[in-house]
Amino acid sequence: MTDKTVRRVELYAAVYKKLSLSRAESAAMVELVLKEITDTLVRGETVKLSSFGSFMVRKKSRRIGRNPKTGTLVPILPRRVIAFKPSAILKQQINGRRISAKKSTSELGSSASAR
Repeated sequence: MTDKTVRRVELYAAVYKKLSLSRAESAAMVELVLKEITDTLVRGETVKLSSFGSFMVRKKSRRIGRNPKTGTLVPILPRRVIAFKPSAILKQQINGRRISAKKSTSELGSSASAR
């Protein structure tokens, strides 16, 4: 397992390399997708990405917590949190199992451009 973290710049570069867009267009495309996901979650809606997983907003109620250092009780205010649930396909892929029933993204891209 590697300790590499993929950042926005690496996503821009991957889009640039695979789609042959300009660097500016690649960055704009990644930013557009991230903004759409963010805006959808802010509205409290679920984002489902087929073969990847779902992002959802959960509401947490007010509760009493404890300061671990002092032991004093502290109120924790109600808030919304983001949860991610990976798809079964993603789980299988990260565990080294291959799924042959679905087309890969490269196959989907070439068939979509042929239409």
